[in-house]
Amino acid sequence: MKRSATRILTTHVGSIVRPQHLRDLAAAANESAENKQSYEQALREAVAEIVKMQAKAGIDIVNDGEFGKSSWSNYILERITGFEHRPEQLRPVYWLGRDRDRFPEVMAAEFPWISKGVPTEACVGPVKYRDHANIDRDIANLKAALRSVNVEEAFLPVVAPASSAYDGVNEYYPTEKEYVYAIADALREEYRAIYDSGLLVQVDDAVLANMYDHYVEQSPEKYRQWAGLRIEALNHALEGIPEDRVRYHVCFGSWHVPHLADAPLEEILGFILSVRAGAYSIEAANPRHEHEWRVWETTKLPEGKILIPGVVTHHTMTVEHPRLVADRIVRFARLVGRENLIAGTDCGFAQAQFIQRAAPSVMWAKFEALVEGARIASSELWQKSASA
Repeated sequence: MKRSATRILTTHVGSIVRPQHLRDLAAAANESAENKQSYEQALREAVAEIVKMQAKAGIDIVNDGEFGKSSWSNYILERITGFEHRPEQLRPVYWLGRDRDRFPEVMAAEFPWISKGVPTEACVGPVKYRDHANIDRDIANLKAALRSVNVEEAFLPVVAPASSAYDGVNEYYPTEKEYVYAIADALREEYRAIYDSGLLVQVDDAVLANMYDHYVEQSPEKYRQWAGLRIEALNHALEGIPEDRVRYHVCFGSWHVPHLADAPLEEILGFILSVRAGAYSIEAANPRHEHEWRVWETTKLPEGKILIPGVVTHHTMTVEHPRLVADRIVRFARLVGRENLIAGTDCGFAQAQFIQRAAPSVMWAKFEALVEGARIASSELWQKSASA
């Protein structure tokens, strides 16, 4: 994994707003073999283009925009066995915590279905990975696109056990541990495929933080048990993959709501840092969490690890000034060391194929602010070092 040896490197979390023509083709892809072929061709072309656009914007560590996935998390249900979709069996939206009750009008506007609940994903049989074709395709598309650009590195995001089937219920495995480990074993197939390809593995885990409020309302120990099992399963899935080939991303949900139910970073940081990863990507630029840079005044980043704080956010349409971005970067660099820092984004700009959190023009303006802010910060951090 590349480090910021001579300047602050830049990256992002992964999900980029899909072009409209690709979304149209994706919606019709399963209607016929011809539609599927058209979609696959358009996907290859779109990945090649989005990689070029990231490189042109100055992003150092790029990805495929997650264009080949239906969503950041539930795409995995399309690639594993064992789950039955039950649209008539609705469950409460636990992962939104108590904000469901605190801000009912806001939540109803963002999630019109919230009062009814969400369909259940029931585990009714063995969980096995069954679809290598899609992950192999995504790897091939990204690696082909990389041949025409000059970037530092590339990554592919995959989901964590804690964030898989988060609307699911276990009706098959005798214990929760067996259920969670079965999911982890299936996910390991994707982790290994990406690592074996030479790309970085980024594990996405928003639900680790999202479920905090729900379980802590019952008891802090309940959350520790829930999260501890899933971090243990994730580390099991990552066994054999060198830590410096893994990034672990935690955020607090991309949805535009008050976020009063978000987990305080200090309450979950122990779980985050126990993951066998070389870098930790954590939301740090939105107004609910920006103050949490202070956590690093008393918590030491483990030796050899990299912090990727979000220094621009999807939560607001306002484009951050590069000077503000630079200030955020410099602040973190003073706490963890410039060589241990990569500048990133809070979360993806498209939670799923058909959900975007910012207009594409705003997204690219934020990427430009990220790159320019990193340039300013690098000038200050390395100039000060040279003059010292």
